[in-house]
Amino acid sequence: MKKKLQKDTIAARVGIDTDEQNKAIVPPLYLSTNYVFQEVGENQPYEYTRERNPTRDHLIEALCKLEGGLGGEVTSSGMAAISLVTNILELKSKVILPHDCYGGTFRLFSSLAKKGILEVHFVNQGDESLIKKAIQEIQPNLIWLETPSNPLLQVVDIEQIALQAKSINSLVAVDNTFLSPALQNPLMLGADIVVHSTTKYINGHSDIVGGAAITNNEEILQKLKYWANNIGLTGSPFDSYLILRGLRTLGIRMEKHERNAKALVDILVNSSNVEAVYYPGLTDHPTHKIAKKQQSGFGGMLSFSIKGGLPSVKKFVKNIEILSFAESLGGFESLVTHPYTMSHAALSPEEKKEIGISEGLIRISAGLENTDDLTAALKTVLEKLT
Repeated sequence: MKKKLQKDTIAARVGIDTDEQNKAIVPPLYLSTNYVFQEVGENQPYEYTRERNPTRDHLIEALCKLEGGLGGEVTSSGMAAISLVTNILELKSKVILPHDCYGGTFRLFSSLAKKGILEVHFVNQGDESLIKKAIQEIQPNLIWLETPSNPLLQVVDIEQIALQAKSINSLVAVDNTFLSPALQNPLMLGADIVVHSTTKYINGHSDIVGGAAITNNEEILQKLKYWANNIGLTGSPFDSYLILRGLRTLGIRMEKHERNAKALVDILVNSSNVEAVYYPGLTDHPTHKIAKKQQSGFGGMLSFSIKGGLPSVKKFVKNIEILSFAESLGGFESLVTHPYTMSHAALSPEEKKEIGISEGLIRISAGLENTDDLTAALKTVLEKLT
């Protein structure tokens, strides 16, 4: 029996040594917009790059192998991938989403609801009894999960929700951006679609914007392909080439991201200037057991509430060294963001309060710098706050 390859081997080897023409080890980049037809009226694999491209195919092949998917589409951004999923739904479809989801996701679904395209319900999915009741009462066509959530890192049980969804013929889509396929595989836990902002960990170099939607269902796959081509959401070949380059080192990068995150968390939980730390790797985190069950690691994202509110946040970002104050996450560089004024700025103060996003909340994406340098920088800025 042939041994199943490990994820890091799959990521490193997809497309390698497949060039028939010049025998290049790394698969070439196909920038061509169009392709020559061999015969009149005869279908061929590649015709026009918006529909299909060899470089994009190498990337989706790798992502599908890592996620356990049948196929999918590479898109121009993470939000494009989410938009693609909304386009496979029928008009007036009912959708349940986490109340603490990414601000862009909240904005998109809220906008579609205002236009009467979808019926949208935001639910605290961290409350198992509440989400179970919501599914039974609403009978949704799609349940959107974000686990861990952004920015409070709340984890939900994909397997349990997927089982309940199947009983009412609801689709389950999971945003897996925060963990990447290296640490979590929603399709293997029962989800129908997994979505990524490949801008983040999968690319890992903060130099492109991209996304992907992957499924293990043939009917859903054909819908994704149809709508991706129909509305022009597919990603560029050059970006796909760079994302595939980043994907090849995903496994080893995630190990360092997590190691640095844990080191920063250890400092934060022992700081008198910190009110709360949100990291599923902590045993006292409300969803630690679920995370331990369905994830192969706790990742490189963490959040914490600092004492003193907004004035303390301003002092923190002004004095922090090494960690840059900027949006996004998952790159080689460590980043600090302020969800209240950045990723979730579109939400009203009341909505932020209900979710639990306070003015004193700070999110960190732990990068690949030397661990001692990062911890020293965090200790120094926390001491200055005192």
